[in-house]
Amino acid sequence: MMQRWQLLDELWRIQDAHGFLPDGEINALSNKLGISMVELEGVISFYHFFQRKPSGKFTIYLNNSIIADMNGRQAVKEAFEQATNCKWGCVDDTCTFGLFDTSCIGMSDQEPAALINFHPFTNLTPEKVNRIVKQLRWGAPVEELADQVNSEVRFKPDHERTVLLRDFEPGSIVKRLAEMTSDQVLEVLGESKLSGRGGADFPVSLKWRTCRSYETGPKYVVCNADEGEPGTFKDRFLLMNYPGLVFEGMIMAGFVIRAKEGVLYLRGEYKFMKPALEKVLAEYRANSWLGKSVAGIADFDFDIRIQLGAGAYICGEETALLESMEGKRGESRVKIFFPAEKGFLGKPTIINNVETFATAARILELGAPYFNRLGTAKSKGTRLLSISGDCEKPGIYEVEWGITIGQILGLCGAKDTFFMQASGPVGHAAQPHDSMGAQAQLRRCALQRLIHGVRQDALHALYPAQLLRVFQTRVLRGLHPLSRRQFHPQPEDREVSEWFGHPIRYGGHGQLGSDHEDDLPLRPGTHCAQRPGRRHAAVPARVRPTYGKRYFSIGKRL
Repeated sequence: MMQRWQLLDELWRIQDAHGFLPDGEINALSNKLGISMVELEGVISFYHFFQRKPSGKFTIYLNNSIIADMNGRQAVKEAFEQATNCKWGCVDDTCTFGLFDTSCIGMSDQEPAALINFHPFTNLTPEKVNRIVKQLRWGAPVEELADQVNSEVRFKPDHERTVLLRDFEPGSIVKRLAEMTSDQVLEVLGESKLSGRGGADFPVSLKWRTCRSYETGPKYVVCNADEGEPGTFKDRFLLMNYPGLVFEGMIMAGFVIRAKEGVLYLRGEYKFMKPALEKVLAEYRANSWLGKSVAGIADFDFDIRIQLGAGAYICGEETALLESMEGKRGESRVKIFFPAEKGFLGKPTIINNVETFATAARILELGAPYFNRLGTAKSKGTRLLSISGDCEKPGIYEVEWGITIGQILGLCGAKDTFFMQASGPVGHAAQPHDSMGAQAQLRRCALQRLIHGVRQDALHALYPAQLLRVFQTRVLRGLHPLSRRQFHPQPEDREVSEWFGHPIRYGGHGQLGSDHEDDLPLRPGTHCAQRPGRRHAAVPARVRPTYGKRYFSIGKRL
């Protein structure tokens, strides 16, 4: 009998077969699962990519991010309309083409970009659009026309200081596990002081040790590959170029807690990557690095499956992701229990993101002393950055903590920079020269627009330089568009240019900090930073989005 947690896979199967979700199939699925049509419709309507009506033989989703706008999205959109004879947001009369907007699809370094039947098309121009549409009309297969997506590595440290972007031998970490105990693995991770790369800055060894301590029933390892933060694409890069490294990090976690099943939750926008990832998993099973007695380790049976999401930004938050995996609407849970105690299907679950698992595997390979000599006193190791926008070298950068933002701008060829935004639409936006306090009125105007229901990439929407000058570096932490509380920003007491010159470190909660500034305390029950003498918008933790995807977008001077 079909289980509820298989619902998303079944909906994808039906949509792939019909191009949409027909009423008859949905009725049958409702009866098969024993849930009401109302509940099932509630799940379907939650996800952006599930269609209840025909969406065209060729369904086209064009990214509507600010980076796409900067690179000519409007001209590309108009070219699609003219070439297909279809209005935006509709399907043409012959049901051949459907044109739709979608949020960032993880290709900000190759914008404008679109998905056609979930195959990627990048660096679009009106001429390229006309050529693609003509070839589709002539019967050319979409998969043959699609671009081979990859991101260029623009910078990495010297070989002896590189962690992630170095040669990798498949199976090397799994073989090492055969010579170790789970306590020894935890000792290595604890010595490295590795913290989660998804935004919460939680110690990895502590999370894994806590999950291991619970003895109730089966346990699970979940890799959060729902890379939905607009502007980020580093996790896509890792999964395309170092999939084995990520999988072996998951196997490590399974070994520590003695889980039998791992799940890679892959965002719907990355559906085109699924066949290649399945091929890698098949190779790992063939080599006995997955399956029964992994690498010859007695009583350690572990396998990994891929769960495809369907387009929901909030599923990047770990409890919303768990709800989605269970075949429900991807809505955040009230955190009575942490996932390490009660996660997927109510069982102990480790959830980390792609970069965290990859880094954990590298630490076991290279050793904690290697990792600890990199970075700063407070933040060890390296990070991957997704850099895009008005710069000469968009792409992937591996940098040590301690690099300054000014140095990053130099590396990526950002000239005459007007502002830079880091770590998410409601992350930091900073300008090298103007003082924080001088723009209080503009900041208040922008924040009021954000608070009163503007969508999550509202700050990007304010990209005309006269509006998006600078924002207080700590004001927006924890602020969520659902909040309608009155907010009164206060003038900052230092120059932004000072921030640009200080070494950056991991500030926790998905933010960048600097080594001269202590972490700010959080008010109980909220995820809102509180500074003495300043007022902040309090937002319940259960509606807080995750801002863990590290990226920089560069704004040009107008």
